[in-house]
Amino acid sequence: MKNFKKPTEESKAVQYVLIGTSVLFLSLFLLLPLAIIFTTAFQKGLDTYWASISNSEALAAIKLTLIVVAIVVPLNTLFGIISAWLISKYSFKGKNLLLTLIDLPFAVSPVISGLIFVLLFGAQGLFGTYLLEHDVYIIFALPGIVLATLFVTVPFVARELIPLMQAQGQSEEEASHSLGASGLQTFIHITLPKIKWGLLYGVILCNARVIGEFGAVSVVSGHIRGLTNTMPLHIEVLYNEYQFTAAFAVASLMTILALFTIIIKNLIQWRTKETTL
Repeated sequence: MKNFKKPTEESKAVQYVLIGTSVLFLSLFLLLPLAIIFTTAFQKGLDTYWASISNSEALAAIKLTLIVVAIVVPLNTLFGIISAWLISKYSFKGKNLLLTLIDLPFAVSPVISGLIFVLLFGAQGLFGTYLLEHDVYIIFALPGIVLATLFVTVPFVARELIPLMQAQGQSEEEASHSLGASGLQTFIHITLPKIKWGLLYGVILCNARVIGEFGAVSVVSGHIRGLTNTMPLHIEVLYNEYQFTAAFAVASLMTILALFTIIIKNLIQWRTKETTL
């Protein structure tokens, strides 16, 4: 019978080729683009960079992005905890349908997601006439941006918690209930400590997607400068107007946020592995 080498038994030359290929790939497709972003952002000096990120339109885009984060992330966190608890702790008809609905945003293009809300709440949409008669504005306003972003980011917290809570079982929760603890007390003192790192991981992923969401927001925002442009939309506007330095300056802020998110994510992964050993 022919013996096969384990990956760790490969020659040093093969290992060096594999490592070199990985480093070259990452350098070309990750490090080089990052370097270009920051080089272009600062190529006209610090004063130009500061002016690009501190003008009224840039500040409005940053503010709107942070407002959307402050609304969407807590809502998705709450929904993720409730849905994960429901799916992992109870058996009921329609569980598979609920799982399918949670996964739906992964299968639907963000642009289509935005169009759904336009068809519902736009001027010619299903509820458009009623909303206009009552001076309620959803499309081309903050509510539409929040709804579109919420739809796109629904799965992140829930999908992180569901397998984690299913793997942990129900024995400790059942023991807590048998001792007279309420559902809320059981969750806070028994369930939450076991899922806290997974919960934080899901929240960080959700936060990163909210900040960077473009397709769905682009459809429902109307691209109103200073009002409905989030940071990704503001970057697109600047780039289309050939204001490359300003565009890359704002892009560098998003890159810093992304790198910060990755660092936190890796710390949480390391902490999770440490607690499971």
